Amino acid sequence: SYRFSLAWSRILPYGTGSVNEKGLDFYRRLIDGLLERGLIPNITLYHWDLPQALDERGGWVHSDSADWFADYAGVVFKALGDRVPLWTTLNEPWVTAHEGYLLGNHAPGHRNKYETAKVVQNLLRASGKAIQLYKTIGRQQIGLVVNLEPKTSASSSKADVEITAQMDAYMNRQYLDPVYLGTFPEAVKAFYGVAWKEPTTEDWAWIHTQPDFLGINFYARGLTAANPSEPLFGAQKVLHPRHAYTEMGWEVYAPALRELLVWVSERYSQPPIWITENGAAYYDPPVAYADVMEDPLRVAYFAQHLKALQEAIRAGVDVRGYYAWSLLDNFEWGYGYSKRFGIVHVDFETQTRTPKSSARFLQDYIIRHTIG
Repeated sequence: SYRFSLAWSRILPYGTGSVNEKGLDFYRRLIDGLLERGLIPNITLYHWDLPQALDERGGWVHSDSADWFADYAGVVFKALGDRVPLWTTLNEPWVTAHEGYLLGNHAPGHRNKYETAKVVQNLLRASGKAIQLYKTIGRQQIGLVVNLEPKTSASSSKADVEITAQMDAYMNRQYLDPVYLGTFPEAVKAFYGVAWKEPTTEDWAWIHTQPDFLGINFYARGLTAANPSEPLFGAQKVLHPRHAYTEMGWEVYAPALRELLVWVSERYSQPPIWITENGAAYYDPPVAYADVMEDPLRVAYFAQHLKALQEAIRAGVDVRGYYAWSLLDNFEWGYGYSKRFGIVHVDFETQTRTPKSSARFLQDYIIRHTIG
């Protein structure tokens, strides 16, 4: 299977209204190529690239943003839905709100807690509207993708334990609790304070919409300690003295994946789960000088996490599939081209592609674990 996202503005240049058929034709050709090669398309409707025209109208803060998204989804479902068996509404809504509207590290670069509180709810309304729309016209499955980072207290101190629980609510339950349980965590409401407004009954009808499956993007856990001088949360991540870290500064600790999946399964009544992203950024030279580039650290990362995934399955977690992040070295958002996640090396000067040993490892793993 090949997971990819659509560019909203390629299909609706102004976010709403007139449709760019050339944009849809591009995706039709891509889907045709995948199906011809026996690959199942898994389409994400939104991966952080809001059309500029909609940002100028208020972006995800605007109360109509969920309707904009539902209209866009309807255009796509009608044009492409007959050949796509797997859909997801949003990729990592936590990042859209946290990085884009609270910290200002991603577009649109805002730093406003009042806006962020609105964006959280509007994103969930948007996902719910798209899911409910698809269920009226679609015949396959549609999910939601969240990034989860299990929080572990750095010590047994009361301060560390309490702040770890708060950060877990903000990071891991802020989007899942309302979707699956119909409520927002109290710690999340407390964080937003007076900026938080309870959703209306009508809003809850959209927010509390369960997808057909849950996509989980997992990279690392967060070892957490209290830090009263940290102005936003009063928390900080700490490094484990005996564990390895990736180029992103993320801890390599595969057991956290198994623990996370068991927790999600137990808390949210065993939803079908896809691991929609898992991988590691390590240093690779800019130019490949062999037919296969060796990346033993990435191979080890995948081996450890696939083992943890198998353990979760044996523990009863309903895991339907696993996607490695990423196929190619890519433009990694705020990090640009400096962080390489790909299992295929890209020479950014010449665009030459070279498989890494991690690609060979995953190829062999898939062959050995294919049923039938």
